[in-house]
Amino acid sequence: MDKRYGYKYGESGGEASLGFTKCTGTIWTGEKRYLWIDLSAGPVDYGPALSGDGVLPRGEFHPLSGLHYGVKSQKSVLADVASLVWSAYKVLLVPSLRVSVPFENELVVQFVHVRGGDKDVRGLDFGLIERNLVSDGLLFSDQVVKFKTYEVDLAKCAICSFAISLSTTSYTSRYLFDNYTLIVSEYLDSKRMHQTLSEAQDEIRRLAGLPEEDFGRVLPVYVFDLDVNSILLLDRYHQSVAFKDMVIAVRTKNTQTVSDYSCNGRHVFTQTRELERPLVGSILQSMWGVSPTHLVWSAQHNSTLVDYTWSVGNTPFGPFSELSSLSFIQKDAAKRNVILTSLNFTITSALDVLESVSAHGGERKLLPHNQLSEFIQRWNLFKYKLDKVVSSLSHLDFETALYYLRSSDHDLYAIHSLVYHASQDLEASLVCFEDPPFPWASFLMSIGIFFVLVYAYSQRDKLFSNKSKQF
Repeated sequence: MDKRYGYKYGESGGEASLGFTKCTGTIWTGEKRYLWIDLSAGPVDYGPALSGDGVLPRGEFHPLSGLHYGVKSQKSVLADVASLVWSAYKVLLVPSLRVSVPFENELVVQFVHVRGGDKDVRGLDFGLIERNLVSDGLLFSDQVVKFKTYEVDLAKCAICSFAISLSTTSYTSRYLFDNYTLIVSEYLDSKRMHQTLSEAQDEIRRLAGLPEEDFGRVLPVYVFDLDVNSILLLDRYHQSVAFKDMVIAVRTKNTQTVSDYSCNGRHVFTQTRELERPLVGSILQSMWGVSPTHLVWSAQHNSTLVDYTWSVGNTPFGPFSELSSLSFIQKDAAKRNVILTSLNFTITSALDVLESVSAHGGERKLLPHNQLSEFIQRWNLFKYKLDKVVSSLSHLDFETALYYLRSSDHDLYAIHSLVYHASQDLEASLVCFEDPPFPWASFLMSIGIFFVLVYAYSQRDKLFSNKSKQF
């Protein structure tokens, strides 16, 4: 009797079919801080179908093959489990910081829907995206995020049509039917489109009626809803691409396509009309710097590594999950990224102060006595608050960490002021150089030794005559 089983994920339910791939897995990350891995479930396999990094293979090459096939020793199995736990720690608990995320009290997401045909909200529910991103735990207590939607008619936006035509490029694929056949397909170059939209941002804002936001951080999300029947993705594979200053997404009349990924021996189908989940993931990357669950930075390789082990279940990233909801992984990463960005800026500013003090000869030469004691007090208090930031961060208490970090800015500002005013009060002075006294003792001793040696040399025959007669 085959007792193999796996866990299904998805909001729609139902079984897998030819047009809908239901990937099963063995893990789950909850909205609260818990994570479980069922070692007895599976084995499951998913990843790139033909070639690529990050695949979770089948058979004896599966990371936990010893639990399912019994081909490894107990020590090997324990080593595989330890490796899995270490991977979970790096990817889920301390994910990489994608972009720097400065703290802002107000965050604004501007949806710019560039529509090329009749309005169809199926698969593009901005309200659903908003509900997922305003979930509890993503923002700090004094932060607020606003979502605004604007529409632009593609026929009236010449720069939008120009961006699409300029970014459209093609690639050739070889397929084996009765014989090998070459098929030319088109896709959009996201970097070229990003450059075009950045250069024409004022014109797009005018056409869409976007107001000027005086405060907070603003992220425009450009959604191109094209009235064409062919498949048109970004960079051949993506429905949505995140940049530091914007998000670009595209969809056409085509409803689905076969991706280059497979799970449990079946190809994964991409529902190209459904943009809610890709947009949630892209906004997380651009606005909060959250890394996808299949990407991790490796200091040993000095590059980003791909691992799809954690790309199933409750995650808005990757091609193997259908859920757009957020787990504690994304919520904690969003807050942690803000803390790390601010902490890096604070430490950099403190190093600049120390370099300035060192350039002026040190704090004891730069500062008067009364200011020196204040400088030492402020510096000790500043270090104490940074220690509290690190301690709170390790306990996942992000609110306390932000409190101490923002409080340390006051001490750092006071230290900056002390050093600045002390450097402005410095007066230049000229110290004349005096020649040292002539070393008469050494000079006379040298003269005396010289005459002794000259005398001994001149009397060498008399001094050694008695010894020569003995032979």
